[in-house]
Amino acid sequence: MSQIHVTTRLNGDETEFLCDAQETLLDVLRNRLGLTGAKEGCGTGDCGACSVTVDGRLVCSCLMLGAEAVGREIETVENMADGETLHPLQRKFLEHAALQCGICTPGILVAAKSLLEQNPSPTEEEARYWLAGNLCRCTGYDKIIRAVMDAAEEMRRAS
Repeated sequence: MSQIHVTTRLNGDETEFLCDAQETLLDVLRNRLGLTGAKEGCGTGDCGACSVTVDGRLVCSCLMLGAEAVGREIETVENMADGETLHPLQRKFLEHAALQCGICTPGILVAAKSLLEQNPSPTEEEARYWLAGNLCRCTGYDKIIRAVMDAAEEMRRAS
């Protein structure tokens, strides 16, 4: 099978890769580019563990083909921290013990960052609604929501 040449902007850097026509963006990220933050929880877009942003829009990378990334701007969880400095969401997840096994955490972090970029002052209800597409089998959601709300407050104060 022939490979498709893709040029995209990934985490702020121009990136090129070859992929098969039927290969998902999730598989490309993990297996070809070594970005293992996004996880495959379901493979059907139901759990959110593979969430990334594409052109600023939250998507399940298991539902997008790698070939569709041509000319797109893709951001993954690997782009959240600034070197050794964690993003406020990452810090708050640690402070609030909002993670356990870690399968859902990268997707929830990407989704929460997308929420706060679009709505810096969400209500708890809005945060719960926005994150409803991300399933967590370990922690429940209260600690996650508390971490997101705390990060939102900190980020508002800092701006």
